[in-house]
Amino acid sequence: MPVQKSRKTPSARGMHRSHDRVEKPALSIDPQSGETHLRHRITPDGFYRGRRVIEKPAETEETE
Repeated sequence: MPVQKSRKTPSARGMHRSHDRVEKPALSIDPQSGETHLRHRITPDGFYRGRRVIEKPAETEETE
């Protein structure tokens, strides 16, 4: 089994891990509603690529 000859320095360790960083999520702005959302996902209002794909249920007011 291979065994390393000498200890890896903190600098070399950091260079080895350079591609493991957390990247910012890819965001889009819907042309119809102007909402910001994750790419290839529907907006909170139910729009995808400018078209409404999911109808939101009508909000009802509750009276006490």
